[in-house]
Amino acid sequence: MELSTPTEFTPWLSLGGGILIGLSAVLVMALFGRIAGISGITTGVMGAVVPMQSSASDRDWRIAFVVGLVAAPILYAVVTGGWPEQTVPSAPLGMIAAGLIVGVGTALGSGCTSGHGVCGLARLSPRSLAAVVTFMATAAITVFVLRHVI
Repeated sequence: MELSTPTEFTPWLSLGGGILIGLSAVLVMALFGRIAGISGITTGVMGAVVPMQSSASDRDWRIAFVVGLVAAPILYAVVTGGWPEQTVPSAPLGMIAAGLIVGVGTALGSGCTSGHGVCGLARLSPRSLAAVVTFMATAAITVFVLRHVI
């Protein structure tokens, strides 16, 4: 069995990323009165394709948010001359399966890690605390099984 290499410790990059995530969550709440949860934002974007109950102005900021997520690595590549390094092992079928499982989980849990973990905990939501405990425990078990059992 091949042992995986440990993840590189990058405190300054992690701090910067955390600040940007927190800032975006605060701005979305301040400007639009909404939670900055990616699953909710993308569901709202789907309203532009599949008829849903949301106003056009509500969809506009959601579309801008998703476009920003897609544009960020492109801007990075333009500025630095190279794409961001992917440190996650590439296993296309595993990534597709994981994406589907996460999608089902966000639908069942009425939110995702950003909505519950960043915004919900900041609002002291008991439902978000239960969701965060559940997905963190699931993540820890998954990592243990993938790295030490399989």
